[in-house]
Amino acid sequence: MSIEAQTAPAYEADNQEGNSQEAFFAIDGMTCASCVARVEKAVLGVQGVSSVTINLATERAYVYGREFSPEAVQSAIAGAGYKASYLTDGAGSPGGDASDKTRSAKSDKELRHVLIGTVLSLPLLAGMVGSLLDADWALPGWLQLVLATPVQFWLGGRFYNGAVKAVRARAGNMDLLVVLGTSAAFGLSLYLMLTAGAGETPHLYFEASSVLITFVLLGKWLEARAKSQTASAIRALMDLRPDVARVQRGDREIELPVTELRVGDLMVVRPGDRVPADGIIRSGTSAVDESMLTGESVPLEKTKGDRMTGGAIALDGLLVIEATAVGAETMLAKIIRLVEGAQASKAAVQRLVDRISAVFVPIVLVIALVTFAAWLLIDGTMETAILAAVAVLVIACPCALGLATPTAIMVGTGVAAKHGILIKDAQALEQAKEVTVVAFDKTGTLTRGTPRLSAIVAAHEGQEPGLLSIAAALQQSSSHPLAKAVMSEAQAAGVAPLPVSAARNHAGMGVSGRVGERTILMGNNKLMAAHNIDLAPLGEDAARFEAEGNTVSWIVEIAPALRVLGLMAFGDSIKPEAQDTIAELHRMKVQTIMVTGDNEGAARTVAADLGIDRVVAGVLPADKSDVVQSLKADGASVAMVGDGINDAPALAAADIGIAMATGTDVAMHVAGITLMRGDLGLVVGALDISRRTYSKIRQGLFWAFIYNLVGIPLAALGYLSPMIAGAAMALSSVSVVLNALTLRGWSPRSHEGRRQ
Repeated sequence: MSIEAQTAPAYEADNQEGNSQEAFFAIDGMTCASCVARVEKAVLGVQGVSSVTINLATERAYVYGREFSPEAVQSAIAGAGYKASYLTDGAGSPGGDASDKTRSAKSDKELRHVLIGTVLSLPLLAGMVGSLLDADWALPGWLQLVLATPVQFWLGGRFYNGAVKAVRARAGNMDLLVVLGTSAAFGLSLYLMLTAGAGETPHLYFEASSVLITFVLLGKWLEARAKSQTASAIRALMDLRPDVARVQRGDREIELPVTELRVGDLMVVRPGDRVPADGIIRSGTSAVDESMLTGESVPLEKTKGDRMTGGAIALDGLLVIEATAVGAETMLAKIIRLVEGAQASKAAVQRLVDRISAVFVPIVLVIALVTFAAWLLIDGTMETAILAAVAVLVIACPCALGLATPTAIMVGTGVAAKHGILIKDAQALEQAKEVTVVAFDKTGTLTRGTPRLSAIVAAHEGQEPGLLSIAAALQQSSSHPLAKAVMSEAQAAGVAPLPVSAARNHAGMGVSGRVGERTILMGNNKLMAAHNIDLAPLGEDAARFEAEGNTVSWIVEIAPALRVLGLMAFGDSIKPEAQDTIAELHRMKVQTIMVTGDNEGAARTVAADLGIDRVVAGVLPADKSDVVQSLKADGASVAMVGDGINDAPALAAADIGIAMATGTDVAMHVAGITLMRGDLGLVVGALDISRRTYSKIRQGLFWAFIYNLVGIPLAALGYLSPMIAGAAMALSSVSVVLNALTLRGWSPRSHEGRRQ
């Protein structure tokens, strides 16, 4: 299976021309959505860059274009006021020992700063606590200054640096709002202390600036800890990659770094070991745990000739596996890139947030100035005016706005991948939540896709073995499920296929070829109708088989004479979870349709058993996409579920294509969602996680806006002190991230419609 085409949808078209380019950067110093907008604007100005996506939650930039310079991108980011690191080894998602250690060290440093700020700020609150008890516990002014200064200029130095960079870039951000607010409170206190007359003890506001900075630091630390959990899915996938592989070299086994593996190497995997790379088992048998890759909780028995995926665990047997894909070409590497790409992509709603953020800070500055002027006119005191303006500046920080969408998408796509649902990007996630109709292919999707030959009927009694030999001749080079059923039956019966020449495939209808001196057709009713074949001699048999849910394939000689030789009936069992999946979709108010190339009788029998709303049978591959287009023309939002190469046009035509990973590469290339195992229940899961993720996005944005819509007027009217405003601002970001993290408990619905 290959999903490489899914990893970079933003530049897929360019990639086809061979000169596209992608680059990944880690960015340090971004604090809010305004920062993201400024960096994106700077990067888009680099020659050759066609698009850029920046994720505030991961602090990563994903840049696409043609022949651009990574160094130029770094310079542009630096010019916008941020530090960028070019990640030469891929997206560099938050995972791995090195990045975990760096993150841990940074978190420890931030926690130390929070604790130091708390120790220095608590004594400053003595005066406020004393006033509540009608006591004068205020510290001397000079001691308040000593305690507040390191908080303001050492612990708060990061905000000053960010604010200076923002001003140089002629933009605003959270740092600028914090610096303006705390500096105003600190400066006012210093002014009152220095201008106080002898014996006067003015009320100072050092506690406001110090506690405010401490609250912001606490919020940032809590936010960073919460954000690190959003990357847990990627880290879990990266942890599946072993560092060392055992390889056979002649009569010896040697250990070498996984990075030195080459295609063709024979890997020795002992019980309990992870498979180092993709390959084919050459000897040995073992139960294999692939749960982290496919979400399948039950170990699968693997033996000689079976394919193995890197990262799987051999449980109870020794395996010798020939490596077929290593490094970046393994399935695990491609899944990681796919999940990274999905988490980096930007939803449509985020673009609206970005536009709001671009003007948000200037608007807040205006509101703060108006608040200051109004209080100065109404109250007449500088202190009241400054404190109200400070509260406005602090509570309006747009951190939560920038975090609401990317954190929800990261957690949603990550937990989906954990359960075997790979979502290409935010667009696929967004489209899936709108689905009103799900169209299913039949064979291999609703059914197991492993039909068996259930009956052979010859036009003349006793000629059945000859029919099987002719059918095997025509089908021996085909990979179609019906062809495999024919070859399996021929092998079991000891019937050797006859020589064939001029073999030809008739897409969606059957095959033809010369067997000896005869030209033979084998296929469905459409192929027979195209050649004006009279099927009446065996019509009753065919009708009976179709009514029982079988697929009928005719065998007809067209030269030197035209005559019906017989027919074959194929039965395919319905997947055990199919009926419950259809019922669950109906409970979600989603209509179901079967679109199949199979005959009307077999299709309607399966549809009736499953409760499918509508059947479109006898459809050629090219016509499947027409059916999807007609549904869309009627106003439906259509998801197409399929697994075969014949389904690819319909998957591409649908609003969202859902491909079974048990099928072909082509189907998965064009699909927006890939299901890593053939469990139809994952179709319901894909729609469900999409709806839940967007619900979290809406909730996050709602709370982010509510904090500002309610908080700014309250602050402007003097109902919020700067300290309360700082606490509310910190709480807004943390609550948005924690709300998104509740998705981590999601799992696909069971076949009984319950949560597991």
